[in-house]
Amino acid sequence: CGQQESGAAPARYVVGVDVGSTVLKCHVYDRAAAVRGSSCRKVESLYPRPGWVELDPEVLWSQFVGVVKEAVQAAGLHMRQIAGLGISTQRATFITWHKRTGKPFHNFISWQDLRSIELVNSWNKSLLLKVVHVIFTVLHFLTGNDRYLAPSFLTFSTQQTSMKLSWVFKNIREAEEAAKKNNCCFGTVDTWLLYRLTKGSVYATDYSNASATGVFEPFMKCWNPTLCNLLSIPMSIYPPVKDTSFNFGSADSEIFGVPVPIMAVVADQQSAMFGECCFHPGDVKLTMGTGCFWNVNTGEHLFASRRGLYPLIGWKIGEEVVYLTEGCMSDIGTAIKWAQDINLFTNVDETEKMARSIVDSQGVCFVPGFQVSVNDPYLCASFMGLKPSTTRNHLVRAILESVAFRNKQLYDIIVKKVRIPLQTIRADGGVSNNSFVMQMTSDLINKKIEKPANADMSSLGAAFLAGLASGFWTDKEQLKKLRRIEAVFEPQKDLEEYKPAMDIWLQAMKRSLHW
Repeated sequence: CGQQESGAAPARYVVGVDVGSTVLKCHVYDRAAAVRGSSCRKVESLYPRPGWVELDPEVLWSQFVGVVKEAVQAAGLHMRQIAGLGISTQRATFITWHKRTGKPFHNFISWQDLRSIELVNSWNKSLLLKVVHVIFTVLHFLTGNDRYLAPSFLTFSTQQTSMKLSWVFKNIREAEEAAKKNNCCFGTVDTWLLYRLTKGSVYATDYSNASATGVFEPFMKCWNPTLCNLLSIPMSIYPPVKDTSFNFGSADSEIFGVPVPIMAVVADQQSAMFGECCFHPGDVKLTMGTGCFWNVNTGEHLFASRRGLYPLIGWKIGEEVVYLTEGCMSDIGTAIKWAQDINLFTNVDETEKMARSIVDSQGVCFVPGFQVSVNDPYLCASFMGLKPSTTRNHLVRAILESVAFRNKQLYDIIVKKVRIPLQTIRADGGVSNNSFVMQMTSDLINKKIEKPANADMSSLGAAFLAGLASGFWTDKEQLKKLRRIEAVFEPQKDLEEYKPAMDIWLQAMKRSLHW
């Protein structure tokens, strides 16, 4: 397949893979950034104990190779025609393995995993952490240097890698023994895939993935020795950190038949930001998938801020380092999938129609809390305000309204804390296909929101970054011209119309705290 006329150079394409939390997707893009072939597989999470969430590394590896081959085949192409492979991955999910044998010490431990909750709670209450806060508060006051601001209110969460890594070295003896002999490798999903694709010859990560682990110092751009000493994590385990758009080497020819150049690895939210062409300070990306993420491009300035926002490195390309501020809620997609699993609806596409079929939720509120909240590990997912007259439509509308209300909360925090005028807001992710949620969010924040024609922004972002590194595309200006907007949501209702419903929802949120 993919035969060309003799003498003509074969057309070239780039491949973007997105290893998400629920789905692994691969798209093949042409120079116009149009999708020429696709494939996807469901990511199978394992739940060996209550609160534990793992991924089998061998299953993930075979699924990854499978989707790339299938997508290229679906496009009617040959692997020789792939100019570059870009890999976007879920963040903070990690594995450790033996440096010499390549054998993992355990399954991937997911960012959603709660095994470190007791460690997190005891550290957050500890005297030592209070001492750390005081020291860095004084340093920040004396120097005015923002690099001391984040540690001055450092709190641990179960979503970060740090505490789970500490758990590994406390509970998995083989990993601890190997680390003592400098034989333990740590890797997020991107690092493991790079290692496998190159048969162990490339061991690396990029700045976007490193900055999302919670053990990387974004101000200094290095693995954090202070934190690692505090948590007894050996510094020898970490991979070198490379640029995001970068020639990482080629996949071994045994895997795809020919050596395929790996030209970008990037964390999924940062990748979606790049795919949305949010290249300028003040550009905002709203991803609504398994979780919901608000990201603001803060340019060359790193904003450390408390109250649910945290700083990240967006991407590093040559000398350019772009920083982001992020706020997230962890389980909107999870809540919608749960509602489908218990037969509140058959198809996700029905939810919008169900929500619009009634004038309001009749006082029914849904509090999302299937995964642990950063601010309250004991937040309880719940429906409140149920009545004999409550129907499925009311329940579905309450779930969708909760997404919009949480969006409003995060947006207000961003406006208050980020000292940059906010520009365009661009939405992506599966839930962005729901126009009820999109319109209500636009009304609540009183801003227009653009939705692209292609909602799979993480794989497009990875492809864009790989295309830049391989010379497939020349610069960001060219990428901006490839953007396709499907819909623009503009505010239609006054915020006051939502106030009674939002007040009741906020009350329900308070009742669900500290369960």
